[in-house]
Amino acid sequence: MIREFFDGIRTLLRGFGTWRRRPGLMALGLVPGVIAAIVLLAGLIPLALSLGPISDMLTPFADGWIPAWRSALRAAVGIVVFVAALALASAVFSALALAIGDPFYQRIWRAVETDLGDAPATDGGGFWMAVGEGLRLVLLGILIALFVLLLGLVPLVGGFVAAVAGVVLSGRMLARELTGRAFDARDLSPADRAALFRGSRARVLGFGVATQLCFLIPGGAVAVMPAAVAGATTLARTMLQRTALQAVAPATPPPPAPGSSTAPLPPPPSSGATPAPLPPPPASGATPAPLLPPQAVPPQAAPPRPGPGPV
Repeated sequence: MIREFFDGIRTLLRGFGTWRRRPGLMALGLVPGVIAAIVLLAGLIPLALSLGPISDMLTPFADGWIPAWRSALRAAVGIVVFVAALALASAVFSALALAIGDPFYQRIWRAVETDLGDAPATDGGGFWMAVGEGLRLVLLGILIALFVLLLGLVPLVGGFVAAVAGVVLSGRMLARELTGRAFDARDLSPADRAALFRGSRARVLGFGVATQLCFLIPGGAVAVMPAAVAGATTLARTMLQRTALQAVAPATPPPPAPGSSTAPLPPPPSSGATPAPLPPPPASGATPAPLLPPQAVPPQAAPPRPGPGPV
């Protein structure tokens, strides 16, 4: 499992290798990330500057505490609030970047598929599908942010556990979203996708966690997004090679028992087979064989009647 996790991290690093092969195309992939980052920074910077008043508003019960304990509590609450905001910002950034940069990321995906060989014929989705997936991603990000915020309220270990949970859940969500284009192009059903993710849980988690940690670095989301798209394409191809999709196909029902109403008809004879000859009809002057008379059944004797008993 640990080896699979690090294989997922190496898959993201392979995405950075696309810069060496197609630098112009990867540079175009930076444009939507820059636009999405500007939009997010317009909300994150005021939030970071307002963490003190927000922490005071969330902890009015600590006004009478010792100053050292009150400051520690409100600092922890501020950290939890900002971590939850980052988890939501990661989802919003990915949604905005994928919607704005759909034509750019589609070209990156197609180039990586071509380099890997046996690329699918269709491109899988379009602008409106990207918008729909982006809205779904934002809703998932809100749920993750609320869960992280509630988890951070646990005494003592809440801040650490919330930070770890935020990175893990956001990374898993990013990995599933970034591999979606490759699966859409192959017209995979939800059951097929679930089977693929079950077969590569640790690898997908390693890729997603590495991507999410890079997104947390200032400016990292913009620089990493093109490589994440390329790495996710490679990850999807690896998942398809590792897991047989026939396992999720519906099982063939067993043949019905002979003599039942649903029993299949016998197969027709092959074209080259000679049918069995029919018996010849009787000659016109021949006398038909006489029927045997039924054998008479002898009558059964009546049982003797019992006599009078001894006096």
